[in-house]
Formats: sequence, structure tokens, C-alpha cells
Amino acid sequence: MASWVTVEETSDFSLNNLPYGVFSTKGSKPSIGVAIGDYVLDLKVLAEEGVFDDLDFDITTLKQSTLNEYAALAKSGHSGLRRRLQKLLEKDTRSGNVLRDNQGLRDKALVPLDSVKMHLPMIIGDYTDFFVGLHHAVTCAGLVKPGSTIEQLCPCFYNLPIAYNGRASSVVVSGTSLHRPNGQFPVDGKLVSGPCRKLDHEVEFACFIGRGNPMGIPIDVDAAEDYIFGFVLMNDWSARDIQMYEATLMGPFNGKSFCTTVSPWVVPPEALEPFRVAPKATPRELPDYLVEKNHISVYDIPIRATLGANGQRYRIADCNTNNVIFSFAQMIAHHTRGGCPLRTGDLIATGTISGPKRENAGCLLEQTWGGTDPCEMVAENSAESNVHRAYLEDNDTVEFTAHVTGPYGIGNVGFGVCSGKVLPAI
Repeated sequence: MASWVTVEETSDFSLNNLPYGVFSTKGSKPSIGVAIGDYVLDLKVLAEEGVFDDLDFDITTLKQSTLNEYAALAKSGHSGLRRRLQKLLEKDTRSGNVLRDNQGLRDKALVPLDSVKMHLPMIIGDYTDFFVGLHHAVTCAGLVKPGSTIEQLCPCFYNLPIAYNGRASSVVVSGTSLHRPNGQFPVDGKLVSGPCRKLDHEVEFACFIGRGNPMGIPIDVDAAEDYIFGFVLMNDWSARDIQMYEATLMGPFNGKSFCTTVSPWVVPPEALEPFRVAPKATPRELPDYLVEKNHISVYDIPIRATLGANGQRYRIADCNTNNVIFSFAQMIAHHTRGGCPLRTGDLIATGTISGPKRENAGCLLEQTWGGTDPCEMVAENSAESNVHRAYLEDNDTVEFTAHVTGPYGIGNVGFGVCSGKVLPAI
């Protein structure tokens, strides 16, 4: 699918992708747009110019400063707009094109990516972080209680998708810096209070909920994907020393509540259809409400984590979204099984999606075996020396990227960079 807008081979944003985001330029208010090549297509401008007047959905939802109202529309509205955008942007010289052939509209609606500021794409009411990464769970079981298996540590792991409810107010868009958190934790048998000493990242995959369910009414597993608006990369920053001390009985609190970073572009489900695969493992003894008719229900998307330090970039790990035991549909079905109402803008995450080898570990907790064996990070510029980390240091920048090309020449799909810089504790 070629476009008359130039899309480089290395771009995340082909005509097959068209992810949604919220952006602004200097002096302007945030607007909804889609990314194409090195540009953002301003959907508010096109809506105000009447380009979508014949489509059967509420066009005013494209004139808002967040995606919530648009995301809450029926799937047919999203699909209709996607087809129209692809038609407007495709390389077709056989007929007129209201966008391509109108210089004034083109100049107004196509904004260079390097001139925009990205904003959090949705107002997030609630954020739930699951624990469905197979290799992450197995490794962490040995770390938390040496010699134990994940079944011994968490008997329900293979039977249901477990999770904790996170802190939505600290979810930020890529590019937002974070301060090293303060907290309580033991050091050499003595309790101290001060800056976290074991700051970590976590490579995760997440979805935004488009429309919710009424309180008390669960979502059927085979209908659950209809409730997903789109997908983002996510870094669930973790203060391991604070987390380990406080979470023994009640689960994560301050060790997880200080910052969670998401990529700026929300990739629609249609763009990920070519990358469907089966989950990594078969859950055991599933009740009917978690049994999917479509077993090809997760995605094969590689995610690379890199470290920026001292003006250089180093490879941390290569992970994949397919390293999960449950799909988003199963997560949603279980989340609502007891009657919990999901709402538009809710963020649902996988938990860390590590692979089977050290170089595939999605967090430093795993990669360094709890900080006891610092890992060597290879410089992307081979002329530079490698660096070693047990945990993250002040002024480190962690970035996640994902870039995949589909079969039969289907265009590239990416999410933009999911990035955050660690600042000293306050």
C-alpha cells in the first residue's frame, strides 16, 4: 500500500499503520492526528473542512483534545474513517483526490513530525497491570524464593491472568522525564529511608479500552477484542528495593506508582492483524469464560530496549509481545468476570514480556539476577566501549522501539519511541 506522501523504508508509519495520537505545534492547542511517514495528518482540520461529512459517525469527536470520545464510538466508525484515510493518502493517480490535489488543504493538514509536541493520547481513568509474561514469571519465581517454581509461588498462574491495579495519575507520554523515587527499604539488615537504589525498567505491551461495559455485566472472551481501541508500548518503571519491602502481603504500591511511560501513537487493531500468533504456552484447566475460539490471539512484535548514557546508545534487550500466556481478550474477560466496569481510556498492560535468554530479559531484575551480576550492554556504535549496569543510574535514558513489516509487502508498523530519562531524586 503505497502513499503519495513519502514514507521511508525505515519509517514506523506506513499507510498500513495510521496510528492515532494527540499533538500540538507552537502556540496551538492539542489536536487529534494520524502519523504517515514524517508527517502528522491533522484530523481536526479535515473534519472542519467537511472531508468526513458523508461518513456515518459523530465527526465532532475528531475535534477534541483527547481520543476518548472518538475511541468510544462503534468499531464501524473507526473502520470507516481508516478506509477513508487510506483512500486519501494512497498513491492513486487515476482520479482526483481532495487532499493531494488541494495545495492549501495539504499545507494546513500535513504537519511535519519534527515540529510537533506529543501529548498523552487518552484521559486514563484506571490502569491495570497484568502478570502474563511466561519467562518473566518463571525467572522471578526463582528470584523471589530460590528453588521455587512459579506454580509453587503462584498456584493460579496457569489458570487465570493475574494483575494489580496501578496508579493512572502517574502514566505519562514518551519523552517525559521522571525523578528517582524515595521510599523505605532495608540495607544490610537496617531500614533506611531515601532515594531508591534499585531503579528498573519493564518492557510491556498495553492496550487502551475503547468502549466499556456496564457494572455487573462481564465481557465475553470472544467479543473482548471489540472493546480494544488500540495498542501502545509501555515502560512500567519499578523501584525494586521499595517494591520488595512493601509488597510481601498487599502487592505493589509506592514501588510502582511514581511513573509509567507509554508510546505516543496508538496503533489500531487492524494494523496488527498480519502479526497474529498463538500464545507461548497453553493455560491449564481453563473455565469456559476464558476459552477462546480464536487461538491465534496474541501478536508477534519484537521490542528493543536501549540505554542512552554519556551521549551514546547501548542495547539492553530484545523482547517480543508473543512471550505471554494469556491474550488481551482473556485479560479483559477475566477483569470483568466479577462485574468490574471498564471505561473508555482504561489502560490494560501485559506485565514484563521477557524472552527465554538473558539478552531477552525485559527488566534488569531478571537480566542481572537481582542486581548480583551486572549485565554488559553493547554499544550500537561498535567503536564505543560497552557499559555495565546492575540497575539504572541518574541521567540514564531508556527507550523502547518496535518496528515490524508484514508479509506480502504489507507496510511497516511501529509505535514511535517510548522514552524516559531518569533524573536525581528530589
